[in-house]
Amino acid sequence: MAERQGRTVPDAVPTRIGQVVMLHHAGDREEARHRFLDLWSEIGVHGDPLYRCTLAHYLADTQDDPADELAWDLRALSAAQEVMEGPSSRSDGLAVRAFHPSLHLNLADDYLGLGRYDAARTHLARAREAAVALADDSYGDGVWAAIARLERRLGEGGPGSRTPPGQRP
Repeated sequence: MAERQGRTVPDAVPTRIGQVVMLHHAGDREEARHRFLDLWSEIGVHGDPLYRCTLAHYLADTQDDPADELAWDLRALSAAQEVMEGPSSRSDGLAVRAFHPSLHLNLADDYLGLGRYDAARTHLARAREAAVALADDSYGDGVWAAIARLERRLGEGGPGSRTPPGQRP
């Protein structure tokens, strides 16, 4: 772990988040949650918003309680908005812009799981709007597939429901 005067060196944070994501994907959800929370404590609620966005996004997936998952996803969206509105590098803004559809999809899914259908539909619509700007690649295709799945779960599927005319599905 790279540290300088008791603080995590910023460039080490994305690597550490990635390591915990791999731990989570390997099936150790509980340990991943604890490590993510430790990182959250290090970064702090006023730390780099890009790191907070990423960390909260992944922390949400380790929660057992749907309300806790929603709270972390809301933190992720709030931090993403800070990146977009604040003084950040161009690459940070682009990274968050690409992340926006996924953030809204997660919120739509959270609200659906909590039976809050109007809020779920609102975030699904925001995910669709944000996804129009995604590249035509595997990430973009995956986001559009997730939008279609959530549309079906909400009963919103059907021709033309995914994108405005002339836009990539």
